[in-house]
Amino acid sequence: MHDLLIRGAEVFDGQGRPSIIADVAIDQGKITRIGKVTESARQIVDASGLSLMPGIVDLHTHYDAQITWDNTMSPSPALGVTTAVIGNCGFGIAPCPADLRETMLKNLSVVEGMDLQALLTGVNWGFESFAQYMDQIREIGPYVNTAVFAGHSVIRTAVMGEAASTDAQATPEQLEKMRMLVKEAMQAGAVGFASSFSPNHSGFGGRPMPSTIASEHELRALTDVLGDCEKGVFMMATGSRASPEVMESIAASTKRPTFISTVLGMYNEATPTLGMEYYEKCAAAQDRGNPLYMLTSCQPLSFDFSLMDPYILLSHSAFDPIKDMDVKDMHKVYADPGFRAAFRENLRHPKPGILFLGNWANIEINQAATKEFVEFEGQTIKQIAAKLNVDPLDVFFDIALKEGLKTQFVGKFFNNSDEGVAPLLKHRAGVITLSDAGAHLIYMCDAGFGLHFLGHWVRETGQFSLAEGIRRLTSHPADCFRIAGRGRLVEGAAADMLMFDPKTVGISRLQKRADLPGGGSRMIREPKGVHGVWVNGIMVHDGTDYVMHKKGPGAVLTQFDR
Repeated sequence: MHDLLIRGAEVFDGQGRPSIIADVAIDQGKITRIGKVTESARQIVDASGLSLMPGIVDLHTHYDAQITWDNTMSPSPALGVTTAVIGNCGFGIAPCPADLRETMLKNLSVVEGMDLQALLTGVNWGFESFAQYMDQIREIGPYVNTAVFAGHSVIRTAVMGEAASTDAQATPEQLEKMRMLVKEAMQAGAVGFASSFSPNHSGFGGRPMPSTIASEHELRALTDVLGDCEKGVFMMATGSRASPEVMESIAASTKRPTFISTVLGMYNEATPTLGMEYYEKCAAAQDRGNPLYMLTSCQPLSFDFSLMDPYILLSHSAFDPIKDMDVKDMHKVYADPGFRAAFRENLRHPKPGILFLGNWANIEINQAATKEFVEFEGQTIKQIAAKLNVDPLDVFFDIALKEGLKTQFVGKFFNNSDEGVAPLLKHRAGVITLSDAGAHLIYMCDAGFGLHFLGHWVRETGQFSLAEGIRRLTSHPADCFRIAGRGRLVEGAAADMLMFDPKTVGISRLQKRADLPGGGSRMIREPKGVHGVWVNGIMVHDGTDYVMHKKGPGAVLTQFDR
């Protein structure tokens, strides 16, 4: 008798082969048979009319803190993810000497847009070293399989303390201590090493995150540890200093898979060819035998905001008067024809680095504050303006004013054109992931990237077949990160599975939940068309809610292919 039997599913193996209608038997967390299964099972699931695929592999998450108080790693399991990599960009919480805990959390709260009170209230500090952190995660029992990066900013802070954000030059002794901590993390099972040179990565009080001021010499000294170990991957949030050429040279010297994460690699209507230039440089590096890849987002980069806090618009000079202004005074400014004229002039002559360039198809109403405008939820300002026959800029401000500035908008400023994004998704140098799950919770939730991909890029646009789309979400990212045995639905593999309806699969609009420690709120998305998620043969989500387990079935991953 089998532990679990899923009957009559359309089975996709995650490797791009055509689907088959089959039964799938699971025993002791492994897939033991795919085909016609005549034996019974302790639990039988009827999957008639549904598809079964390997669970989604998310290579870019930031659950490092949340996992210590929430072993479900919500909302990722609900959104089909069964394997997640944390510690990206070199931001995390281990190793961390006890006297630097608040420093670490304050920096994390800013750079990854997290609620500081939730972090201070929620993080369970049962560790100081990286190895102790891994042990604590094992004891917690995560709901998804979890791999952890050794992080540059974390390690620099652990060694240099507060000076990590001010002293660009580490002493030889400090650098050697950092190298030792990277090596210790690799010995404890880290998936690799992560860093950031991005100038957009600022910490608490506006100070730079530690890695962003480090020298290239320091970066190379730390990545060399991967070459010495002959294992692990390197990912970096790149800035101008970490160009594709620099990243290729690191891949060449370490002979380890190297990954670029940058908003410059996303489609942007202001510089429409720039993203593809990054991909082509990575492909050329691969042709030279240097394993360099782009981490690729398949969905618009979304920013949730209201006109009480129009942070995405503050770079326009017209908004200078409202900075540090009380909300009651903002009403007068937004209603002023002079303000609106100044904003129109800004949009006609945008400065470099501006997020919003005046395309009102890139801003939509996510949640209305009154019944009068509920019908417009999910519609763009451009669409609403056309229906009302009013100028889009005026519609934007007038609706917000009528709702007391409580209207919740969503701005989609990067990856906002299917025609521009599709070539990036199909490029051989790209790896589809980049959810940032667990981070920027005040403004966004991209944890559902996989379900969005299946709904939009497979079903709605037809840019990918279902078999190929599933491969790009499962075995392909697992193989690129050398995550052994995951991302496949074959006999002998771990039973990480997602059961869904391809006709309805997708994600909800952004929803606000006040469920963080200390009463903090976050943005999440709900799944559509999901009928079950299993990790190592244990159901963790039934498509509607989590299946509660005292200890989750996810493995802490420490063994990787070389």
